[in-house]
Amino acid sequence: MTTVATTSDDTPSFEHVTVLAKEVVRVLSPERGGLFLDVTAGGGGHAAAILETAQNARVIAFDRDPVAVEAAARRLARFGERAMVVHCAFSGVSDWLRSGELGPVEGVVADLGISSQQLADRERGMSFRNEGPLDMRMDPTAGETARELIARVTQDELADVIYQLGEERRSRRVAACIKQALAAGELETTLDLRRAVVRAVGPRRVGGIDPATRTFQALRIAVNRELDELRSLLEVLPDLLAPGGVAAIISFHSLEDRLVKRAFLERERWERLHNKPIVADEDERSENPRARSAKLRAARRVAEVPA
Repeated sequence: MTTVATTSDDTPSFEHVTVLAKEVVRVLSPERGGLFLDVTAGGGGHAAAILETAQNARVIAFDRDPVAVEAAARRLARFGERAMVVHCAFSGVSDWLRSGELGPVEGVVADLGISSQQLADRERGMSFRNEGPLDMRMDPTAGETARELIARVTQDELADVIYQLGEERRSRRVAACIKQALAAGELETTLDLRRAVVRAVGPRRVGGIDPATRTFQALRIAVNRELDELRSLLEVLPDLLAPGGVAAIISFHSLEDRLVKRAFLERERWERLHNKPIVADEDERSENPRARSAKLRAARRVAEVPA
């Protein structure tokens, strides 16, 4: 885990359009000042929006992707000591904060989607649009790759991953074709994986999406333990926030959204700010197609009851 000071040095390009930035600022209300956390720094968009809104606010931004950490550090450099960027996954945020005396946290934002840069980088192997290695890790310095996961698990276990995390109804057939490709030495790249899926389900697009979309989603979630990381975050959020502090979480698929919705229904911990999730307006959806599936849920930590 590395802390990166915000500097103006050159960093790798990180193209990412911030989703629901105005809505996040509105629910967090940073005008009251204090410390805010952006636990998915990405390109630093949400953190910058908070800092621009309130001159008396501070932000610590976290990301498991070292490229995102460098990009966010560059973007937030102009805010000086009011901003800090840390290389850290959700599951490490609580321990990192405990290691320093940083004061109560007034708000937390998490944007759970993968970035445009991660999808576009062929070396990440997260997309079948460009040929690249079967990696899929958000942090390329740690953990097993997608190909290593496929090789490690049984065919039945792989089918369960694809069904549970990709909601792919034909998961048994897909898993069989993937394992056959692996055994034949024909599973090295993202396009190899797509070809294996197409052999299983055919080339026809269903519901407007490529036949390999659900399988790629499932493997990416599994490789990065995304739902486990989200559960870890949801568990510690009430302890991170000061009484009255606000959590704002943006999800992009139903698996994430269900976990967030369920957590915020715990009335002994949370007061929901809205009954339904906030979605992007028509202008944002037109300018940024990624925003079409974004759902923002926000809740306020219930104040502690006096003894």
